[in-house]
Amino acid sequence: MARLSDPAIAEEPVIQVEELKRTFGAITAVDGVSFEVQAGEIFGFLGPNGAGKTTTIKMLCTLLRPTSGRALIDGHDVVSEAAAVRAGIGIVFQDNTLDEYLTAEQNLRYHAMIYHIPRSEWRDRIQGMLELVDLADRRSDIVRTFSGGMKRRLEIARALLHLPRVLFLDEPTVGLDPQTRHYVWEYLREMRRLQNITIFLTTHYMDEAENADRIAIIDYGQIVALDTPAALKRMVGGDIVTLVTADDQRARAEISDRLGIERVAHVDGHLTFEVADGESFVPRLLASLSVPVRTVSVRCPGLDDVFLRLTGKAIRDEDAGSADRLKSRMREKGRIRR
Repeated sequence: MARLSDPAIAEEPVIQVEELKRTFGAITAVDGVSFEVQAGEIFGFLGPNGAGKTTTIKMLCTLLRPTSGRALIDGHDVVSEAAAVRAGIGIVFQDNTLDEYLTAEQNLRYHAMIYHIPRSEWRDRIQGMLELVDLADRRSDIVRTFSGGMKRRLEIARALLHLPRVLFLDEPTVGLDPQTRHYVWEYLREMRRLQNITIFLTTHYMDEAENADRIAIIDYGQIVALDTPAALKRMVGGDIVTLVTADDQRARAEISDRLGIERVAHVDGHLTFEVADGESFVPRLLASLSVPVRTVSVRCPGLDDVFLRLTGKAIRDEDAGSADRLKSRMREKGRIRR
């Protein structure tokens, strides 16, 4: 990655981050992350709750001052040029920030006013954005009558109304049903196509991360891998075998001793491990175990397998309270980190 101090190059990344860090007292929330995001790219931050995703996005959006390090958004420093950064970005937060007692159009008009969009452009821009997110026929309806998916689409339209260069999405589809999540991503991809907007997304949903051109996997405030979804999955290499037995502890020991497979994880009541050719391996597996096998399956690796390989745990294992996470980290690392 080019250093931020290097001379300008032909195409500077829209987002440049170098050794960005944020602490809260003894807690390290983001621990020296560095990455770049190119224009028009969908860049994903994938990690469990409490890994540092939201803290990172708040620093990039000028809502939180970094403890150290540096970040540039479209060439503007997030600390020394915060106003310029804010003018060039759109933000969709985890929680709904719409005024639910106003209509859809009134919410967008208020946004147009605070972003100093010329009044002569309000009507066309608002109409265009509402059409893009399929809400034009609901422009005069009070927002509190909208479904969760409709509110999220309106928030995306509002974030794009002032034509930002970068759109930040913090867990954009959390709490939405799978079908609505699919529709939201259809709108986002269409907006990227029409406006060449750069999208920076945080998520703990594996399927949502697949929408990204590149993904940074973050754990305990540090980036542990960064690449395309396909390249990350190639890190796992083989097929993933999953089985449930009458005695998983004994089966795990036998898989290691008799088949020479050392990396056998126990996740959510089943055993999982990687082999080169899963289908041809299963008969050998069944013949080698002395315990009854209740279920067995073989599949290609996914991002959840990448996360498990890199961190030694499933991403859903981290969806615990903050106190539990901090206690775990104190045990694992000898000091409090977040």
